[in-house]
Amino acid sequence: MVGAGYLVRILFGVPYELAIFIIGIIMLFYVLFGGMIATSWVQIIKAALLIVGSTILTALVLERFGFNPLTLFDEAAKLNGAAVLGPGAFVSHPLDSVSLGLALMFGTCGLPHILMRFYTVPNSRTARTSVSYAVAFMGYFHLLVFVLGFGAMVIVGRDLIRQVDPGGNMAAPLLAEVVGGRTFLGFIAAVAFATILAVVSGLALSGAATLSHDIWASAIRRGKAPELEQLWVARGATVLLASLAVVLGIEFKGQNVANMVGLAFAVAASANFPALVLAIYWRRFSTAGALATISSGAVATILLIFLSPTVQVDVLRHQSAWFPLRNPAIFTMPLSFIAGIVVSLLCPERVVQHFRPGNLGKDSVDCTTSRAD
Repeated sequence: MVGAGYLVRILFGVPYELAIFIIGIIMLFYVLFGGMIATSWVQIIKAALLIVGSTILTALVLERFGFNPLTLFDEAAKLNGAAVLGPGAFVSHPLDSVSLGLALMFGTCGLPHILMRFYTVPNSRTARTSVSYAVAFMGYFHLLVFVLGFGAMVIVGRDLIRQVDPGGNMAAPLLAEVVGGRTFLGFIAAVAFATILAVVSGLALSGAATLSHDIWASAIRRGKAPELEQLWVARGATVLLASLAVVLGIEFKGQNVANMVGLAFAVAASANFPALVLAIYWRRFSTAGALATISSGAVATILLIFLSPTVQVDVLRHQSAWFPLRNPAIFTMPLSFIAGIVVSLLCPERVVQHFRPGNLGKDSVDCTTSRAD
């Protein structure tokens, strides 16, 4: 939402807050009337446009340096000092760097709008093939990010990037305008907008599905909620999530999107990822353990994010923060695993006796453990 707000502000000259509100309305109507099919198509189109647009932009940048990335890196070091090529420019604390790395690596496995894509394929073989292609494309894209980042630093300049957006989020669109003109800027902006819409709509859809189906229909109504009732709950949840996204987008004005992405990954790495791993690889993992894993990871991560410098210093403008690290995954991930293991051992699943015709009248009984698969 923050990235979309600055993008719309640059393209149309509207105030940031109004841009956030417009994006929220577009996302709301897109999810309400498009559903899974529309969300799937925008993600497919976004992926293709993102790869093509990034490749063209990278080629235009490298053309200025003889298609030699080392020349680009040397020029960046001349303009900004040799330290710009080393680690620690963005995350200076070593523990914070490790925590961010853990969040980005394991949080990918727990992102809800990524996990829900596995429900759209016919079988496990297709899912594995899809993951293989996705990982290949993501690896290729992340190799381009190095060139785009240093290209924006050298060609556009840090001062102009920060003048347009204090968080530095508009580096790629500004780079596209300098190397390709206004027409290419429009294309890259369209790619960025499609990417934002795909992610936000996917998150809203997965959140609405969870609230309407898993929580309302299954947990509260015990499977007795009619489809029409679930539909209205899903629509209400979508409105709620869109409103929350707009409020947070306005509150986090000026923040770096890459840093906030790391926070979202920290929540996924601490809440969803441990539950998935324990459910797959540990047979004694119980329903109570799953609830403890997800709730403890989510609550602890959100609480530490609120107490971190990202919120206390950058957003609330306090002089210091209660929690020193910007990303808490290095603490909340182990906490989530420990909570799930301890609660599963203390509260195992109820043993259900399954009597088979061959066992009637015998001393032995075939017993299996009922698990929440």
